[in-house]
Amino acid sequence: MKESIVKQAYEIAAERYAAIGVDTGKAIDRLRKISLSLHCWQADDVSGFESQGGDLSGGIQVTGNYPGKARTIEELRADILKVKTFVAGDHRLSLHEIYGDFRGKVVDRDEVEPAHFLSWMEWAKENNLKLDFNSTSFSHPKSGNLTLANPDKGIRDFWIEHTKRCRKISEEMGKFQADPCIMNLWVHDGSKEVPANRLKYRRILEQSLDDIFATGYANMKDCIEAKLFGIGLESYTVGSYDFYLGYGAKKGKIVTLDTGHFHLTESVADKISSMLLFTPEIMLHVSRPIRWDSDHVVILNDDLQDLAREIIRCDALDRVHIGLDYFDATINRIGAYVIGCRATQKAILQALLEPSETLQEYESTDRLFERLALQEELKSLPWSAVWDQFCLQNDVPVGEDYIAGIQEYEKNVTSKRQ
Repeated sequence: MKESIVKQAYEIAAERYAAIGVDTGKAIDRLRKISLSLHCWQADDVSGFESQGGDLSGGIQVTGNYPGKARTIEELRADILKVKTFVAGDHRLSLHEIYGDFRGKVVDRDEVEPAHFLSWMEWAKENNLKLDFNSTSFSHPKSGNLTLANPDKGIRDFWIEHTKRCRKISEEMGKFQADPCIMNLWVHDGSKEVPANRLKYRRILEQSLDDIFATGYANMKDCIEAKLFGIGLESYTVGSYDFYLGYGAKKGKIVTLDTGHFHLTESVADKISSMLLFTPEIMLHVSRPIRWDSDHVVILNDDLQDLAREIIRCDALDRVHIGLDYFDATINRIGAYVIGCRATQKAILQALLEPSETLQEYESTDRLFERLALQEELKSLPWSAVWDQFCLQNDVPVGEDYIAGIQEYEKNVTSKRQ
């Protein structure tokens, strides 16, 4: 898109927003400083680099088999760097434990060490990325239906040790990058049918978590993530939302809200303000469920816009961490990456362009017609011109121009992977 057209459209948009008391320049500056935590598993369908790796299990599914997925650390890193060229800002990269640099050696999950991620730390620093981390309880011979909630002490201790080691790795990542590494803990534990005693397994999970969190760290932050159900584990989830919300509030842990882990009629946005009162911070995993936790590519829909508005209205950018969590192998994986990243930024920008003080004044003086009218008019204001200017200022493709860049990368790089 021609630079002159972008600038001309932006000047008109800036005047239009100024008329309602919004400074578009400030909104652009704020958006530039917001880091997304990009999920490494979109580039390779959650395969990872364990030598003993097999098929996905534990309620994880990836649909599609589009050609060109990353097969090695080198290919995955190249794909991530390509994504960065289409997404403005300085961002983070979230790794699962199975993405360690194991160099062809078999390293079981209760043996993993910070050394297996040193090359990731160095690579991230070289490329202006900060790292986040995730323990990996799925796709392992000892996963089964229960890990940290398993009554079998041998299996349970294996996963406790794994998770402790993941926290240690996160601590070392935080030290290396001089910025806390956010470590997410999610286990798929559950049952296909309702168990005879729900409390039994939740009590075991609580005890496992207490053991895991017994050691305090200064350079990492713990997150605990709930889920509604898993494939093959539909009737009972040990780590439900109520379980983790209670645990997080009691123990001062960050609760992760995955937008795909709730009933489709629930509003994840509505949970933000309540949780900010009782938990220290919030971690978001932004996904797009279609009737279940299908992890479709994130798009600019009402749910995403509501989520972004709630964060900004609560003035909680310093307490809400935004990560992406989807994997789509039915289309070009790099394209899927970029669409989701840019959609999330667009939603945040629209929220930043909201005349919050005016809306709150209308509300406090019971001028509810005026509040609703302005909210409706905001939907048709030229926010897209501000978005184009944001991209232009940050030297990333404007509008649909990124499509050609991804097509070129596919032609020259990913299409040659067999």
